Amino acid sequence: MPLEIFTKALADLTRLRILLLLVGKPELCVCELTQALALAQPKISRHLAILRESGLLLDRKAGLWVYYRLHPELPAWVTQTLTQWQTVNVSSEPYQQDQLRLSQSQRQNSACEVCD
Repeated sequence: MPLEIFTKALADLTRLRILLLLVGKPELCVCELTQALALAQPKISRHLAILRESGLLLDRKAGLWVYYRLHPELPAWVTQTLTQWQTVNVSSEPYQQDQLRLSQSQRQNSACEVCD
């Protein structure tokens, strides 16, 4: 992944917040991200599309829901960078609130309870 594509994808705070929520998670549903970020679904979906097109995310559709995860073939330096950013920002705003809202909405099984 070229550095230019990576940095352009992260040039927006919403996209950075999405990526930091996905670090260490197998996947998150659009509705989980919407609730965690407290933003409108169209805005979240637009940013997810940019991250997917940049090669940072993969998606999968399950019924009406779309789940996103970090691309498993990201270069090690990208994964390490995101992990370090998450570690550094875990106790700062808005990331702390994002994590709190996500933990309150996290699904308990394979289906997204937030969407139901």
